[in-house]
Amino acid sequence: MGSVRKASAWLGLVEDNDERYYDDEYAEGDRAGDSWVTDPRVRVVSETAQEEGRRIATVSPDGFRDARSIGELFRDGVPVIMNLTSMEPADAKRVVDFAAGLTFGLRGSIERVATRVFLLTPADTQIVNGEPGPHTQDGFFNQS
Repeated sequence: MGSVRKASAWLGLVEDNDERYYDDEYAEGDRAGDSWVTDPRVRVVSETAQEEGRRIATVSPDGFRDARSIGELFRDGVPVIMNLTSMEPADAKRVVDFAAGLTFGLRGSIERVATRVFLLTPADTQIVNGEPGPHTQDGFFNQS
């Protein structure tokens, strides 16, 4: 099964008949009630920002098992900054492959921000480039 198909199956976009990819740790019945306990490596801003739709999550996974928290946040429409600097290179590559399939499946985008740091943005999020525009002769800093 290809990585895009795996990500699509994990997101519930297609049926997955291959049970070997599911981990017992993440079984549906493992959660106590409906409350979701946030991983300490995942930080999401305050409730006020959530109400206004201005949430961004930062995730610093230790291994590939933490990819689930990235997928859940992204599926909920939250932009995610993945910091993979503390991971082994092989696991970091697997997480990037997963994130690429995730963004492709949900029509989002993935952008490298720094070495081993990536920004995942949902389809309805616009990225604004902070680079200055071209300088004009009559600009504010023209001192002649």
